[in-house]
Amino acid sequence: MVDHWSVRSITRALLPILLVLTVLELVGGLTLGSFEATLLQYPTLLVLVPVMIGTAGNLGSILSARLSTAFHLGMLSFDPTDDRLLGNTITTVLLAVSVFPIVGAGGWGIVAVTGDPQLSIGMVVSVALASGLILAFLAILVTVVATYTAYRFELDPDDVVIPVVTNVCDVLGVLVLFAVVQLLVP
Repeated sequence: MVDHWSVRSITRALLPILLVLTVLELVGGLTLGSFEATLLQYPTLLVLVPVMIGTAGNLGSILSARLSTAFHLGMLSFDPTDDRLLGNTITTVLLAVSVFPIVGAGGWGIVAVTGDPQLSIGMVVSVALASGLILAFLAILVTVVATYTAYRFELDPDDVVIPVVTNVCDVLGVLVLFAVVQLLVP
């Protein structure tokens, strides 16, 4: 068991994962670059990008920490009817419902103070809320799958899940935000 906590074993487990995540982040950056014209047209969306992806990653990180702790305490089963799993999932969605409209309003407010927001506050809040809810569900899915995968491969979820969740949510955050913008913004 001592070898499990060595720098060598942690590095051996994480290095391949981190290499894959690096490539994934490059794809996310390239995708973000392809939406440059839209971001320059609507400065509020430019303000929303880092906050949206950061908040989605934070929600996933909170969930993964809670699931990892429950896993280590032997209180988590990966059964969809598990009360801890269900309760933490519902809490994550409720956090998204409460946080993302504030993120949208805050982004709109910052741009309103410094320039012309180009979009109404209602539109920005709608984009933030819709994107945030989709991201919350995706973060939940990624977190549960990553935690279960770590369990199946006998890896410590504390070492593996948060890097996976935050990086995947970064890329998903960009993709989801711009998909929602394409649907909602005229």
